[in-house]
Amino acid sequence: MPKRVFVSFDYDYDKTLKDFLIGQSKNPNSLFEIHDWSIKEASPDWKVKARARIRASDVVVVICGDHTDEAVGVAIELRIAQEEGIDYFLLNGHNGKTGKKPTSARTSGKVYKWTWENLKSLVGGGR
Repeated sequence: MPKRVFVSFDYDYDKTLKDFLIGQSKNPNSLFEIHDWSIKEASPDWKVKARARIRASDVVVVICGDHTDEAVGVAIELRIAQEEGIDYFLLNGHNGKTGKKPTSARTSGKVYKWTWENLKSLVGGGR
């Protein structure tokens, strides 16, 4: 059974990267599935909705781009994953650069290179 993945990303800058990840999840040999659970509009209850969606996931993928360290929503989603005990990893959004970690990431949290082999291993728990 494929792993259910929640994707946390900077909506203002990295939406295309999330779309690329969704595309990869559709590969025939993919070990994971992504439901587009993005909360597109800020609302008073967005954190409650995000918590429910994160809880329904097996793993959270945090796409780290150029501005992720400034993305308040990403920091909150990652904190929710930590509070709920949901496994997560940080994925570098751009080849040749190091994506910036969200402020709630552990200092020891490694930002992994985005390759198909890494992605399959990371979703499967390899860290």
